[in-house]
Amino acid sequence: MTTPTPPTRSQVRRWRQYLADERAEAAAYRDLASRRSGEERDILLALAEAERRHEQHWLDLLGDDVGKPLRGDFRTRVLGWLARRFGSVFVLALAQRAEARSSYDDDVDATARMAADERIHEEVVRGLAIRGRNRISGTFRAAVFGANDGLVSNLALVLGIGASGVASGTVLLTGLAGLLAGALSMGAGEYVSVRSQRELLEASRPGPQARAALPHLDVDANELALVYRARGMAPQDAAEHARTVLTSLEELAGRALVLPDLSSDEPAAPSHPGEAAASSEAVDEPDEHETIGTAVGAAVASFCFFASGAAIPVLPYLLGATGWTAVAWSTGLVGVALLGTGAVVGLLSGTSPAKRALRQLAIGWGAAAATYLLGLTFGTTVA
Repeated sequence: MTTPTPPTRSQVRRWRQYLADERAEAAAYRDLASRRSGEERDILLALAEAERRHEQHWLDLLGDDVGKPLRGDFRTRVLGWLARRFGSVFVLALAQRAEARSSYDDDVDATARMAADERIHEEVVRGLAIRGRNRISGTFRAAVFGANDGLVSNLALVLGIGASGVASGTVLLTGLAGLLAGALSMGAGEYVSVRSQRELLEASRPGPQARAALPHLDVDANELALVYRARGMAPQDAAEHARTVLTSLEELAGRALVLPDLSSDEPAAPSHPGEAAASSEAVDEPDEHETIGTAVGAAVASFCFFASGAAIPVLPYLLGATGWTAVAWSTGLVGVALLGTGAVVGLLSGTSPAKRALRQLAIGWGAAAATYLLGLTFGTTVA
């Protein structure tokens, strides 16, 4: 009988680190679950249980070499700390990135099932994060766009005017005017945009009169099929689906009747007629209105964040800085703010925060440099 080859020190160190990471990730999912309820809580607990199975794999391999428990890597510990204190969509976005970094695909000591689990875990967390992103996307979009527009446009304005050689007081007045005008414009524009989009969505929804008319339709004439055809279904499919809905009325007598989701080109076929009328309730799709946000919320967020962003390049002038000193401070402060907003966008979207931060910085400084050079062209020197 062949004696198993003892693991090398390198293997033991790697296995122990994997064990620590799995324990930390399981704890993070449990902490996230403690701040959730219902289905989301059950899903997060199921992920924690899956990480426990992975943990057992490394315990079996280590045997007597398990040693003193190690700490998870830095990013996993940060994830756990955030999960215990916040439990927000940003934490889920970090968890999504953590699952994407799994090295089990390339590790001979990890099983193919474990590698597959990690890939599926990434998609599960992505699905949970999408719910949170949908809930905040309207206001978040207005906030990010507002802050970046304030930062870039007012920095460009301040540097362009400053480079023309006017007095610092004039630069300050111009910056404050740009702050107020831009914030009012952004707020008003965001309100009109979101309000119009919500009205367009509302106009596309089935009217309440259609629901009330369903019980009185002629099954043989099948007028409901025209609705489905108008929504893009093929004539034969529309007729069959409409007939299924109408013939289910007897079974649904005494129950509240809900018109199916007519915006779908190919609604799922019900397993029995009684499910047809209620099929729209069985599909957990994000509400378009929830994704867009409210017009007032978007307008207020846009106004406030534009103003906060536009105040940053003006701040050195408010504090009495002049000339190149003010220019350097304005550019540096805006650069830090652009890095921050870019990193937040990257984090929330599940992509690299560093790349998004550098992209924001390059765009912002590029626009400001263009106006600064324009001011130098038509002016004399920095005042």
